[in-house]
Order: sequence, then C-alpha cells, then structure tokens
Amino acid sequence: MGKAVEMPGAELQEIGYEECLALLRTRSVGRIAVVDDGPIVVPVSYRLVETSGPTWIALRTRPGNVLDRVHAKVAFEIDDVDVSHGEGWSVLVQGTLLGVDADAAEFRERFDPQPWLADRDRWLVIEPFAVTGRRLRAADAQWELERRGYL
Repeated sequence: MGKAVEMPGAELQEIGYEECLALLRTRSVGRIAVVDDGPIVVPVSYRLVETSGPTWIALRTRPGNVLDRVHAKVAFEIDDVDVSHGEGWSVLVQGTLLGVDADAAEFRERFDPQPWLADRDRWLVIEPFAVTGRRLRAADAQWELERRGYL
C-alpha cells in the first residue's frame, strides 16, 4: 500500500446546498450507512426526487433485507476522487429512511432509481435533515518541481 503524501497548500472547501444537489443529480450509485445489529454500509442505486415540496433520495431494495428492516436515521454518500491530482469531493446526506408506496402520486413512473439487480421491489426514501459537502483542492502545481505537473 502506498504511503500517504501530505500536500502543502491543499485546501478543504465547503460545498453549498445547491451545489450538493447538483452533484447528487450527476450520479446514480451511492453508499448508504445504517445500523442494524451493527454498522453496515452498502452501495445502492438511487435517484434524487425533487418536487415542489420536499427533496428525497429514492432507492429500491429487496423486501426484508437490512435496508427494509431499518427505518431510522441513516447516512448516504457520493463522492469523486482524482488520485493523480490529489483532488476530490464528497456529498453527505443525513436523514430518515422511510418506506414509500411507489404507486402513490405517480412516484414509480417519475422517480424510479432503476436498480441494477432484479427483485428490488421495496421502495424507500431518505428524507434529509442535513445535506453537506466538501471539496479538496490541491495547491497549484509548481510544474517544474511537482510530479503532478507531468501526469
């Protein structure tokens, strides 16, 4: 495993709410963290549900699995990392995981997250109470001295 390299001049920036939503719109797979018998993090396909009212994250799962059993506070994350340039971003959604009737108000047709696996017939939404993001920006490379200048 490679040794961590400190990046002098790198900067951690907060991402605002609207940009977090914009980033959530660009992806279809994220990770959800729940506590069942212990903490568990699983990848899920999702869709951002934006209406004139609340904003949710919709996902589908197998009936009876760990996500279907946990209706409590959860964390959901998406991110992107550019290892060669030492940059990246992360969006974290904290919220409550709730069951939803997919046939109510045309929810199924409008907000289907289209899971990659079959038998995902249990519909859930995350109702956010916090949406935050961070971006790590590398310092400007000194091209003649930095290895990143040649990548």
